[in-house]
Amino acid sequence: MKLWRLTRPDHVALDGAGAAKLGGRYSSPGIPIVNFASEAGLAVLIALRYVQAAPATLDDAFVLGWTTIDGDVERVADDVDAAEKVRFVDRWAAQKRSLAIAVQSAVLPEADIILVNPLHAEAASLAPFRTRPFRFSECLHRSPMIDRYTAG
Repeated sequence: MKLWRLTRPDHVALDGAGAAKLGGRYSSPGIPIVNFASEAGLAVLIALRYVQAAPATLDDAFVLGWTTIDGDVERVADDVDAAEKVRFVDRWAAQKRSLAIAVQSAVLPEADIILVNPLHAEAASLAPFRTRPFRFSECLHRSPMIDRYTAG
């Protein structure tokens, strides 16, 4: 399974330090978790939600990266509330039951957030995190097709 992440170049380490410090949507502070998306487009959409809060950062340098994992991924039930999802993920991480767990994305329910536990024994076997440069300003420019479609 290919896992995607859009982040700043200085946050590419897959150590879960950011989530451990601040917590994540699906994990409590103090628990290292690395958040990925099941689709590249979802990774971009999630990051865009944060960037739009500070529009001046639209031209900042980001990297779109991916890694792969093998095997089955445990899943958090889709029909539980947000607080229960956090409790479930926190227990999963503490028990080190599996390397990764899927949570239905709240941003795009047709896709998943894949959480990786960097403290799991299999974390060392993750494929190298490969990245390419990404800038929102290069993909959110005015489409040249707008004029064609609005011309009539």
